[in-house]
Amino acid sequence: MRHPLLSGFSLCLLLALGGCQASLPPLPAWQSTEGRTHAELGHIVDLASGQVISPEQLVQRLAVAPRVLVGEKHDNPDHHALQLWLLRALQGQRTQGSLLLEMLQPEQQPLVDKVAGQLLPADLPKALAWQEGWDWQLYGPIVREALQQRISLLAANLAPGEMRQAYRQPASLSGERSNAPAVKAALLEQVRAGHCGMLPESQLPAMLAVQQQRDRRMAERLLAAPQPALLFAGAYHVRKDLGVPLHLSDLGAQGQSKVLLLAEVGEQVEAGQADYVWYTAAMPEQDYCAQLRQ
Repeated sequence: MRHPLLSGFSLCLLLALGGCQASLPPLPAWQSTEGRTHAELGHIVDLASGQVISPEQLVQRLAVAPRVLVGEKHDNPDHHALQLWLLRALQGQRTQGSLLLEMLQPEQQPLVDKVAGQLLPADLPKALAWQEGWDWQLYGPIVREALQQRISLLAANLAPGEMRQAYRQPASLSGERSNAPAVKAALLEQVRAGHCGMLPESQLPAMLAVQQQRDRRMAERLLAAPQPALLFAGAYHVRKDLGVPLHLSDLGAQGQSKVLLLAEVGEQVEAGQADYVWYTAAMPEQDYCAQLRQ
């Protein structure tokens, strides 16, 4: 079953202003199995007003922003299907300047540049030295779309060596917003929970430093990227109250950045965390911590 889209006007009211906008691609069917009868399934909420908006309205509002940050749950196929849809929808409204991925590291950039604008190789993951930790079945269609549409595809993550250096010798970051005590405390708790409380307390500050260095790198890459720039990353990385938007502010970013969180039904997303939330079907709940403790 496909999501309903609002029907368009038979006559476009914008003709006098230069013509109609391109129509949007059809929305994908839900793939995840949980929450398909949830009342919020498919709702897109403007968090500033609390109003539910249509996919068309979302695209119109995002299309005018120089930077759009989209937060995902890495293993939810619906999030990646909607990212691909959004990439195509925005490209249909205006030329997309760049797509940045948390899943790409700096040493992969020359490999990406080598295949860009060419007939894509049969084994694209091998050509890109794609990391096994990121499921190619989920990310491959997005990567292919960007390359085929000649959208500048950019690495947004740290290199492994940079991560090790940030862990061994945590460096102080400049900027009041990203260094606010409340921000660091919330991120520290997220790091603790993300490792199931199994990390020694002595290691948590170093892990926090890596997290914030990654956010700072994403912000730097966004500022250097051709606009309009689009970033796909984990939800915590793009949150307005914790992640990349704080670093953009500390770096003096000009123009608006818009944040869209893709969230599974039943999750609570607050206004301070994003500009918009799109509620999707959910993956079956798994106790990853129990698996780690075995």
